[in-house]
Amino acid sequence: MTYAMSEATTPRRADLFRYVDLEVNDTTLRATYELDGRVFVETIDFEGVGPLTTRAGRAVAELWFLLAGLSYFKAGAARRVDVGSTALGEAGARLLKASIRDGLAEFAYRNDVPLDDVTIVGGARVEEVAVTLDSHRVLVPFGGGIDSVVTTAMLAPDIDQTLFIVSPPSGRFAPLEATAAVTGRPVIRATRHLDPQLLSGSDGFFHGHVPITAMITLLAAIAAVASGRGGVVMSNEHSASEPNLHWGTLAVNHQWSKSLHAEVLISQALAERLGDSIVVASALRDRSEIWVAQVFSTLPQYHEVFRSCNRAFAQVREQRLDTWCGECDKCLFINLMLAPHLSRDQLRHIFHHEPLSDPARAAQLEVLVGVGLETKPFECVGDPDESAAALARVSELDEWRDVELLGEISRHVATDRGFDELLEPLGSSRVPAHWLR
Repeated sequence: MTYAMSEATTPRRADLFRYVDLEVNDTTLRATYELDGRVFVETIDFEGVGPLTTRAGRAVAELWFLLAGLSYFKAGAARRVDVGSTALGEAGARLLKASIRDGLAEFAYRNDVPLDDVTIVGGARVEEVAVTLDSHRVLVPFGGGIDSVVTTAMLAPDIDQTLFIVSPPSGRFAPLEATAAVTGRPVIRATRHLDPQLLSGSDGFFHGHVPITAMITLLAAIAAVASGRGGVVMSNEHSASEPNLHWGTLAVNHQWSKSLHAEVLISQALAERLGDSIVVASALRDRSEIWVAQVFSTLPQYHEVFRSCNRAFAQVREQRLDTWCGECDKCLFINLMLAPHLSRDQLRHIFHHEPLSDPARAAQLEVLVGVGLETKPFECVGDPDESAAALARVSELDEWRDVELLGEISRHVATDRGFDELLEPLGSSRVPAHWLR
């Protein structure tokens, strides 16, 4: 059967998604997939790494190939996935299955397309590759927000850290580049060329969120292996493991690929291929967003250049904003996290907006702190308990007492953990002790 999709059709599920071919060159990956006969090609160009064509480089590239395919699988939400002759392995299979079930849970929920009927066939055996990497040399995926900034600041002085930045072919993101420049760290880069069919807006495709952080994590692992580095240091907080909502038996988490569950699965799949030669772990795993904001507040050199507003990172260059929009959930959340640690004047200077005092943001703020009519936003924001604790603290500050909506909303929130408690370590962390100060 041929799955014909056109801009005039309503999305319907495909029968078969195939992993066709992975071409690994010195600095380029080229992945080919098929969705009921329709061909998709994605290309990644690396800068600043040695050849990717080693056995170890190829082994990690195959893991990326498996996860990157989900960007195209979702276009038809195929009922059967054939990985062909791609090395899969037991741990790789667990990672792929979880990435479909949990990594695409938001996609499934929003499109009302349950994916529990998807079957995976094919796959070759994995052979472990011996490789020597330096555990004191690490790669830090860098997004230009407060999380990755704090990670670079908290790594031990004897750790040789290099940033890893992924850009679209439309050009580098100015605020990310400006923030990276402040770190003074060298940069390894990758440019991701999505198949243009995905960007065409076809009505014949399903659209939705994919586990992009997991894909970037594996691209960083490829670059680490190709440059002799034994670590990939992520910047995912404790709250990334908390779901937005439950849909039947499925926990729907926008940040699943930043979660501890995903981190462990990725690490196990890498260990299946490379043994214990490389470590992937988040430096912020046992920390709250409030703690991260506190540390960031002590790094003024970044305050005027960092950006977390999604509208600065549009794929199309002409659609990018050159400042904070002041309207989205990310702008509101970052303001809320920093407000207990920076003065109101400092926040105004940084953001050029004041979403916390904007009555138009009241409903969004209620959702962030868990008293709104909706669930936690499908954004990379902290859990409602953290937001509620931050709001309670801000509403007590003299300089914010004139903003009545803050006090009004704070009177309706109840937190399981107090503000000061959230400044202490939370849960467990897989970070090697020698990475941290």
